[in-house]
Amino acid sequence: MKRETKIVSVGRDKKWSKGVINPPVFRASTVVFDTIEEMRHATKHRANGEMFYGRRGTPTHFAFQAAIAELEGGVGTALYPSGSAAISGALLSFLKAGDHLLMVDTAYEPTRDLCDKLLKGFGIETTYYDPLIGDGIEALIRPNTKVLFLESPGSITLEVQDVPTLSAIAHKHNLVVMLDNTWASPINCRPFELGVDISIQAATKYIVGHSDVMLGTATANQAHWDQLRENSYLMGQCTSADDIYLASRGLRTLGVRMAQHEKNGLEVANWLATRPEVDHLRHPAFDTCPGHEFFKRDFSASNGLFSFVLKRGNIKAITAFVENMQHFKMGFSWGGYESLILGVFGIDKLRTATQWDSSKPLIRLHVGLENPEDLIKDLEAGFARYNAVLQGTACEGPSA
Repeated sequence: MKRETKIVSVGRDKKWSKGVINPPVFRASTVVFDTIEEMRHATKHRANGEMFYGRRGTPTHFAFQAAIAELEGGVGTALYPSGSAAISGALLSFLKAGDHLLMVDTAYEPTRDLCDKLLKGFGIETTYYDPLIGDGIEALIRPNTKVLFLESPGSITLEVQDVPTLSAIAHKHNLVVMLDNTWASPINCRPFELGVDISIQAATKYIVGHSDVMLGTATANQAHWDQLRENSYLMGQCTSADDIYLASRGLRTLGVRMAQHEKNGLEVANWLATRPEVDHLRHPAFDTCPGHEFFKRDFSASNGLFSFVLKRGNIKAITAFVENMQHFKMGFSWGGYESLILGVFGIDKLRTATQWDSSKPLIRLHVGLENPEDLIKDLEAGFARYNAVLQGTACEGPSA
């Protein structure tokens, strides 16, 4: 089945959809039974799509879980109320006091905070590693190392990791390999074919696609699904049927949206590459992005999220650039239909295993579904404001 057809078809089994196109919204806490035998059956098969209790899920949830698992190539998918909850739920399902975690240095900032604050307090030690370390990862593995966590491309600076090499080495030492696969969405990378054990999505982003739902998923292979499912359930992780309905509906247009995000993103990125102010692009599809060769090998397409580094600038100039945009709005998250812009400061403070040259400012874009000509005009006006500030600063002299 071709990818576009699969996106439309998965998760529509009649036992969940009852024959309608979109699985209905089943809101439930208590499920009642007529006989003890019915209750025993539901209890015994609660992990296999039998209605048991609202926190375990309803047909609305089961249909979405089946769709995500099939698209990513896993066996089962656990649901969480946010992407961060999916990350913490997955990690806490496989780590305990005394364990050691290898975390990529370019991880999403809340993931880093989780490691440095909560996991540390639980007696779990974290070592950060260079995303481009490759087979050098083996030297960092200890007898008590239990999990290797990847995020590829990395947050903000977009380094692409050599996932198959890292996974193969991790498995030699019986580590669980987890990947924050949000950038690729469930359709632009096949994580389980690269050796990943658990693939995590901030479904808030491209899966939902409309900036109106917080949601996370973690999909596991056969060897790790039971532990992920049961431990996440024990931690009380659950989601609203209404949110799952919106995510399921967003999923059906994921293919066409991702294709348009990629097209628009590449058009904007190619224009930025011609600007004299730009030092280089941090877009995985461009050879100026570290790990570009792994992107070409492991990904089927890109999207609308990337960064670019300027040759020079200061806070005043970057502020002038990102403020007063018509189409690019400032805001956290990404993956919706709208374009977003962030001037990112202090990256060097978020890195311990690698170094970042903060003398060259970085701007992150999420290119949405607007006409790219309008977006380019918006950025062009931003560069005009940026250059005016820099020229004014130069005129004012060193004391400015």
